[in-house]
Amino acid sequence: MKLLVALFGVCVLLGSSFSIGQTEEVVRYEWDLTEIYPTIAEWEDALVAVNREIEGLKKYKGTLGNSSQAMLAGLKQYSKVNKESARVYVYTSLGRDADQREPKAQARFGMARLMFSNLNEATSWISPELLIIGEGRINQFFREEPALIDFEFIFQDTLRNAPHTLDEKTEAILAQAGMILSSPQQIYGNYANADIPWPTITLSEGVEVTLSQASYGLWRAATNRDDRKLVFDTFWSTWDQFADGMGATLAAEVQSNVFSARVRNHDGVLASNLFNDGLPPEIYTQLVAQVNESLPLFHRYLSLRGRMLGIADLRYYDIYPPLVEVDTGVFDLNRSEEITFEALRPFGETYLDLLAFGLSQDWMHSHPQPGKRSGAYMNGSIYDVHPYVLLNHNDDYESMSTFAHEWGHAVHSLLSNTNNPYETAGYSTFTAEMASTINEILLQEHMIKNARSDEEKLFYLGGALEQIRGTFFRQTMFAEFEQAIHEAAENGEPLTGPKFTEIYAELLKRYHGHDQGVLTIDDAYAVEWAFIPHFYMDFYVFQYATSISGAAWFAEQFLAGDVEVRDAFIRVLSAGGSDYPHNILLNEAGLDMTQPEAYEPVLRRMSSLMDRIEALL
Repeated sequence: MKLLVALFGVCVLLGSSFSIGQTEEVVRYEWDLTEIYPTIAEWEDALVAVNREIEGLKKYKGTLGNSSQAMLAGLKQYSKVNKESARVYVYTSLGRDADQREPKAQARFGMARLMFSNLNEATSWISPELLIIGEGRINQFFREEPALIDFEFIFQDTLRNAPHTLDEKTEAILAQAGMILSSPQQIYGNYANADIPWPTITLSEGVEVTLSQASYGLWRAATNRDDRKLVFDTFWSTWDQFADGMGATLAAEVQSNVFSARVRNHDGVLASNLFNDGLPPEIYTQLVAQVNESLPLFHRYLSLRGRMLGIADLRYYDIYPPLVEVDTGVFDLNRSEEITFEALRPFGETYLDLLAFGLSQDWMHSHPQPGKRSGAYMNGSIYDVHPYVLLNHNDDYESMSTFAHEWGHAVHSLLSNTNNPYETAGYSTFTAEMASTINEILLQEHMIKNARSDEEKLFYLGGALEQIRGTFFRQTMFAEFEQAIHEAAENGEPLTGPKFTEIYAELLKRYHGHDQGVLTIDDAYAVEWAFIPHFYMDFYVFQYATSISGAAWFAEQFLAGDVEVRDAFIRVLSAGGSDYPHNILLNEAGLDMTQPEAYEPVLRRMSSLMDRIEALL
């Protein structure tokens, strides 16, 4: 039986204000972990207690089939230990994410990972035992004991997994191997966030910057083209120095995934990962087919970008700067909160009340700092506390968009946790990213509508196009890369840094129209694969692309005033993990992601955005 909660960088945040620099006061939020455990000593006590409870789970082994009460007692204790383990893990993962250079935080995180490995091992017998008890007897137990209803979906999922569930001894061995199989992601994190010596460059105006993970995201959009080229050349040459080591790390990740799929009798890694969420394989193949058929539309955007930037020979480092230069002001946290709330008014009162409550709390770790984990995330894994948001806020429009995105996740968790027991509160990424991406779309339309000039409107229209480029096309390109490298491994081909670069270069060039003269891809930039953390998340990225498709499907109707579709979307979010995500979307809203029609709204949106831009030029 799989863990009840998917853990994904969880955090608790409290806010404060202080000065940075010499003259500017900026509101910043740094998390305070005392809401989870008041002190490290209390976390240590909790870790000891959880490890004791994990050890104690063995007494339930062989008892689940004795009676309905025995099954309830065993599963309730299993659920309790899961929930407490998540709380222990959250505390230490947040401490590590705040500063991955801190040895003691690294050590605590290692102890938490070991705890979860022990938990997997200690519970590896549950699924085989349930399958031996059998569907008939368990259904009888459900009739006798109504309290078992919280575990109904988990049991149904266990039955579905029967062909891929091994005997008790083998399951125990696989559980013991869990830490080893997940090591590549840990190695990548250490490389990317702590070990790589980031270079310092001097930009055209004399500004000296260190090209870390976070600052690269800011300076790759520099207005000066020579600066952008310098940023790209320096950043990717730095990654290239580690390409062999990162190649070995990614190859180990791929081989781990191949091993896991084969040992569990799946047809392949892709089938294995889609199976986990009950997703029809047609969703993946339909997405890739629709994106590849739409590449001419993407090339239209790239050509429009070149025209607006006044660049005849568009290059990869010309992707990120805004299409127009305009002073939109500073989008600090206060302004980001105010605008996001206004933009999301189409959601209605239920959603906005939850958002207002969350924004009134201090749940964010907001700004970059040395050693901090890059990127942004939300985690709602501590069921009985609240969701938490990590940002690397740069006080620009892109940061505000990320702010809206992550708060979409937070409200999703609030809705799910409110409407589901712990056992089915954890939801799939497949629906999670729709909950966040739709916020970005509503924010874009709000900013376009309220733009103070044509130039500002062009800026926001261009940002909306960039979202589609980055989420629909780029993430599908990543998905094709991930599929290609796993298929290569399954065919027995050796995987190395140069091999990854070769595969990635072909995709970069095909997607961006290199051979058609749309955009030139320099070979030096094809090492970008080494930079992408999501390649260590097992076929995770394609869900960004399906999510912007689903979000566009909902938003198109939201913005047309369809209250029924809005309410259906709230039901989707409130359903949490009570069913497989494809079923939830289909049953609650009528959205079928296996069909081409599901992808038409995002393509219509892209065409509309370009039409609106061209009308202003």
